[in-house]
Amino acid sequence: MSQSKKTKGKLSSFFELLVQSLKGNEVDLTAISIKRAIILLAIPMMLEMAMESVFALVDLYFVGHLENSSNAIQTVGLTESVLTIIYSLAIGLSMAATAVVARRIGEKNPEAASKAGMQTIVIAVSINILISIAGLIYARDILLLMGASIETANHGTDFVRIMMGGSLIIVLLFLINGIFRGAGNAAIAMRSLWIANIANIILCPIFINGLGPIPAFGLTGAAIATTIGRGLGVSYQVYNLFNGKNALKIRLSYFIPDFVQIKAIVKIAAPAIFQFVIASCSWVFLAELVATTGGDEGSAGYQTALRLMMFFMLPAWGLSNAAATLVGQNLGAGHIDRAQQSVFQTLKYIIIFMAIVSVLFLSCGHLFAAFFTTDEKVIAIAGKALKILSVGFVIYGAAMVFSSAFNGAGDTWTPTKINVFAFWLFQIPFAYFLAKCLEMGPTGVFIAIPTAEAGIAAAAFILFKKGKWKKTVV
Repeated sequence: MSQSKKTKGKLSSFFELLVQSLKGNEVDLTAISIKRAIILLAIPMMLEMAMESVFALVDLYFVGHLENSSNAIQTVGLTESVLTIIYSLAIGLSMAATAVVARRIGEKNPEAASKAGMQTIVIAVSINILISIAGLIYARDILLLMGASIETANHGTDFVRIMMGGSLIIVLLFLINGIFRGAGNAAIAMRSLWIANIANIILCPIFINGLGPIPAFGLTGAAIATTIGRGLGVSYQVYNLFNGKNALKIRLSYFIPDFVQIKAIVKIAAPAIFQFVIASCSWVFLAELVATTGGDEGSAGYQTALRLMMFFMLPAWGLSNAAATLVGQNLGAGHIDRAQQSVFQTLKYIIIFMAIVSVLFLSCGHLFAAFFTTDEKVIAIAGKALKILSVGFVIYGAAMVFSSAFNGAGDTWTPTKINVFAFWLFQIPFAYFLAKCLEMGPTGVFIAIPTAEAGIAAAAFILFKKGKWKKTVV
């Protein structure tokens, strides 16, 4: 009887914690239990990242049922591969924002945290204007450069123009969420993605297939819907920045460029951006290698597998982001041992999550792929890719936690150096050797991915244990 009461008590306590995490009530994360702090951050962060992955899956689902679906799927996939470079800019800046904001919040200085966050937005807007212009002008050339056929490039030019032309919205969505995460309010970041995704799910079939006075835009409609959805999410973020109800109190004067502050942020953001550009360029090269060795079906299968993989990888990344916030805030509060304990506790949770995902993909990968396309060749390739990739899922999760810990501490150079060796000096040459020299085609690319990730996880663990990150000044 007493055991039953204990179980009910634990369930009741967890439910209360779940509700609190979704509401986003402000809590001193440096004072409560580590497990409680991780759950309060991880639940909304995982839901936030799951929503981010839904964007690509929703687009993939609807365009996968259009005529010439192979071309449409390839366009979406190749565009997402290029957009990962923009995501790298967004993620790098958001990491810098999270690290600085978390450190200032840990020091109990919310005014400095607010100003740092706004200066990061100034940097983002300045850089992204140039990227948007380049995307509008060179959309077709970008698809051809990625290995798309002329037919696919002609078919997808408008899609690329809209997605890259609206890239500032993508950057702001990531960046402002990074600011809220650093402040410990992951619930606002989560809700902004909910709003964006609900809008995208509603608008995608309308703009793709047409409704009433709205014509059927086909593939281009997916880009229109996604951009509008993300724009609504950013609007919600901006409202919460200025409503004065959070730890961050924003003033217009914080948007006046402070070059001393900007220099400090860039010092953290530059290697963080480079860190993800390295990874993104590797994914771009791999996508091009699959397209040239596997044709349109091989490319479509690979892109389908990647979208499915990212659907589960992004929530894991959300969980690892909890470690980044806790490391930053605890270092700011002077609790170094607690920062390290937070990382290893997060590692336990992510291993369990990724092990479950591995089992799902190993047993049902081809069924997941069949949901997005009826092309048997595409399904077969996607299923094979998922089986190979899922072998390394637990390793991916471990690598993400340690990388997030470094970034949360403001030590963005360490994971950057690891990525240079793992991706450019090993993964790319190894994938090329398997795919072309050994004539394994796309299968060789699939094998190279988990092999490189194993190296990243091992190197990150060794360097984390050395503890240089504890002395990082932010």
